[in-house]
Amino acid sequence: MRVAIAQFGPTTDTTANLAAIDRLTAHAAADSADVIVFPEEAMLSVDGLDHRLSELVDLQWPLFEAHLSGLAESHDIAIIAGGYEPNGTSRPNNTLVAVDSGGDVLTRYRKLHLYDAFAYRESDYVTPGPTLPPVVDLAGLRIGLVNCYDLRFPELTRHLISQGAELISVSAAWMSGHRKADHWETLVRARAIENTVWVAAAGTISSACIGDSLVVDPLGVVKAALGDEPEAVVTVEISTARTQAVRSVLPALDNRRIELTMTVTS
Repeated sequence: MRVAIAQFGPTTDTTANLAAIDRLTAHAAADSADVIVFPEEAMLSVDGLDHRLSELVDLQWPLFEAHLSGLAESHDIAIIAGGYEPNGTSRPNNTLVAVDSGGDVLTRYRKLHLYDAFAYRESDYVTPGPTLPPVVDLAGLRIGLVNCYDLRFPELTRHLISQGAELISVSAAWMSGHRKADHWETLVRARAIENTVWVAAAGTISSACIGDSLVVDPLGVVKAALGDEPEAVVTVEISTARTQAVRSVLPALDNRRIELTMTVTS
């Protein structure tokens, strides 16, 4: 299984964003990627939109999904990407969509944990999702979906592992700031190490977001990283044999003596 992570800087220009998605997907497909993971706001950056957000997403979300479906089918590649999904209110959902290589939308994950931290209030313009994230079968691999701030909640990733995830896909627009880049890489690697699982993390790069997309193996070893590249994609071979080999010598999941029941609070 070959998985690509894509990094770019979405803006309020949805046409330009789709053009970047097209270019990056074509590069990944040319490198024989089976799946490509895009950042959280691949469809649209919300910076400066304010009251226009809900009106814009009403129009753009169905076009975004349809575009991803056509792109996936034309390149024979599965796509995971983030956008804003209308829900009939002034605060849309921050949603990850997973499309298979035939162009079918398999699942939508509406971000559970909104980024109300470090003086930022995502909940002012986004409605939180009501359910735990899904595990989706793409290109023969079971992939668990994580959206940005979700990464700071280890129990969410553990839930995905309990549902059989073989790869954790993280789509993010990780804010820049003091120690933020350090937090990002530490958390991505920690989720990989504590669950002995592959993690593919794609981030937005902009004046406000750090980029730093990376792929990490089940021992937390960084296999590829995009740093501060303004538009880039890299493909990594994801080996389930590597996962099995790591778990044979580090059977932490089997050694657990704690079972958790996950519920979503209001």
